[in-house]
Amino acid sequence: MLFLLLAALAQTTPTPPARTIERGQMSFLDAPRQVTARTAAEWAAAWRTHAAGRQPPAVDFSKEMVVGVFLGTRRTSGYAVEIVRTREENGALVVQYVETQPAPRAITAQVITMPYHLVAVPQRTGEVRFEKVDK
Repeated sequence: MLFLLLAALAQTTPTPPARTIERGQMSFLDAPRQVTARTAAEWAAAWRTHAAGRQPPAVDFSKEMVVGVFLGTRRTSGYAVEIVRTREENGALVVQYVETQPAPRAITAQVITMPYHLVAVPQRTGEVRFEKVDK
């Protein structure tokens, strides 16, 4: 049993903390989407679909890459998304995020929102997976 626990721990490695680039309630992306941008060109394309007309925040792609989660259109306020941690697992970067929604009987503003969170993480090659987790 101890061997299995040690083997599992050896395959999962926490990664350095992510740096929030931007988080908010209004994006031009109205469908759920997860993004990974490893180059300036990929970042520019992702930013254009998210916030056309605004300059993208600076990212040093020699050291960092961008990962993000977009929830798509929500019919009221009270929704949010947060990338809470990343970890390496079997050679892949796993991006864990939490989705928050209003309580069942909460009074919310009747406004369309499109929650998102974009973070910079250390540059790496390989697979990137997104995983929704509970707080």
